[in-house]
Amino acid sequence: MDVDRIRLTANGISQNVLVRGPAGGRPVLLVHGNCSSAAFWLPLLRHLPDTVRVVAPDLRGYGDSEGAPVDATRGLRDFADDVAALLDAPGPFSPDARPVLVGHSMGGGVAMQLAVDRPGRFAALLLESPVSPYGFGGTRDADGTPTTPDFAGTGGGSVNPEFVARLAAKDRTGDDPASPRAVLRATYVADPASLGDDEEPLLDSALSTLVGEDNYPGDGAPSPHWPCTGPGTRGVLNAMSPRWFRLAEALVALDPKPPIAWVRGDADVIVSDTSLFDLAYLGKLGAVPGWPGDDACPPQPMVTQTRAVLDRYAAAGGSYTEVVQQGCGHSPHVERPAEFAAALMALVESAA
Repeated sequence: MDVDRIRLTANGISQNVLVRGPAGGRPVLLVHGNCSSAAFWLPLLRHLPDTVRVVAPDLRGYGDSEGAPVDATRGLRDFADDVAALLDAPGPFSPDARPVLVGHSMGGGVAMQLAVDRPGRFAALLLESPVSPYGFGGTRDADGTPTTPDFAGTGGGSVNPEFVARLAAKDRTGDDPASPRAVLRATYVADPASLGDDEEPLLDSALSTLVGEDNYPGDGAPSPHWPCTGPGTRGVLNAMSPRWFRLAEALVALDPKPPIAWVRGDADVIVSDTSLFDLAYLGKLGAVPGWPGDDACPPQPMVTQTRAVLDRYAAAGGSYTEVVQQGCGHSPHVERPAEFAAALMALVESAA
């Protein structure tokens, strides 16, 4: 499989970009998620026809792109602006290209932001296990109602510090549940055997994450509400906090409305109505002490929220399809690449 790596300066930062396929091929833009890089798409590329023009950038602070800081007060717009600048740069796409835009996990939020900021620029969207349009954590119902005024339990202070330390140390062991390898096996997929020979390069991709308050996970702030930590203003996890990232209304109002495919696994433990990365759900399980109960701090219904927003999108004149892969985890393109490729190509064909 021939994949070129090019380096471009766009939006003022140096970006590493994977490119595959002919310049005039049907354009597909792939945006990776948190704690990964463009290389996380390699299992999918083997299943796409050579006639597709695939462009997959490393987001800032991941892979081999520049480790520029993330201003969380802009939500995911720093990432979206970087990717948007690639659309206008010579090389990746032809000037008149309208790519099918694909975003995984956090990249799904970046894709939604791109679609909102560049209406009419994309032929279609594929959202794979996307972050909720109401952000990650800190909301209580299908309408994204904040649980507390300061969005406690979200942002840079909400992550396991042992995982952060091992990520910074580029730990390749699997001796602890908080090690990056163990997290990859237990949460990125439902069946760790599905990683196969890709496990090492996918771990390399995760370990490329730049750790620090300006990048992953970001800073935090004290809160008077359980669990006594809230979002800061810098870094990745704060950029996904509902304090800064909430675009449900803008997505519903988008004009024109590209068709959307929503692909997810029914065994996803990261983006779920019962997410093991949501402190409210972990508190309910007894894994985080002091949880004040369902009335005060219910788990975020992430999947329910996304469906409610996409239903409103369809009612406002758009269209979407929900593709649920049974027994599959957070990364269908890794765990079920042939099925994911089929869903993507169906969208590419319909948008042509």
